Amino acid sequence: MASAAARRRRAILAGHGVDPDAARELLTDPEPSVRVAALGALERLGTLTESEVSAALVDHSPAVRRRGLETTATGHDGDPTSLLDDEDPLVVEAACWALGERAETNARDLPGLIAVASEHEDSLCREAAVAALGAIGHFDGLAVVLEALDDRPPVRRRAVLALAAFSGPDVETALQRALTDRDWQVRQAAEDLVGEGREPGDRPVGPRFG
Repeated sequence: MASAAARRRRAILAGHGVDPDAARELLTDPEPSVRVAALGALERLGTLTESEVSAALVDHSPAVRRRGLETTATGHDGDPTSLLDDEDPLVVEAACWALGERAETNARDLPGLIAVASEHEDSLCREAAVAALGAIGHFDGLAVVLEALDDRPPVRRRAVLALAAFSGPDVETALQRALTDRDWQVRQAAEDLVGEGREPGDRPVGPRFG
């Protein structure tokens, strides 16, 4: 058998050489990096199927699961919420990102994102969940975004940015508080939003559910 590096190159070249059959054969390769490359090739060719995405989302390799999640953010069918409790923090982060990137989201996505934003032990996961809640912009996510203003600096900064999707007295109060945050990046993010001339109620809040 050719080396893993050679098989990975073969998968990549299949995506550029319009050879979906060659890429598909490598989806079951024993090396995760080869399977990742094969997924990328099929996505590039526009021939990635729902069943192949589903298989990637339950792959034993975190790298393959993450690559599968990336495809769900670009229009492929798949359920990122199923990986919001994954054992690998980078997979959870990718699941949050995918939910925030999708053109439409579903009401059932919110509880999982809220749980990650408020309870996950990894701050990168909390940050990604807060970002996704801001991208979705549904009122049910506002409370946990406000709570995130008491988290670590990167999460606080992300929470301030997420507040751009919301309006109301609580939001304006939170922005004013963020202007005095001990972290300069948090203060800068708040200054950027306040500098837009926001007025209470100037940003509608509602679901973006399909």
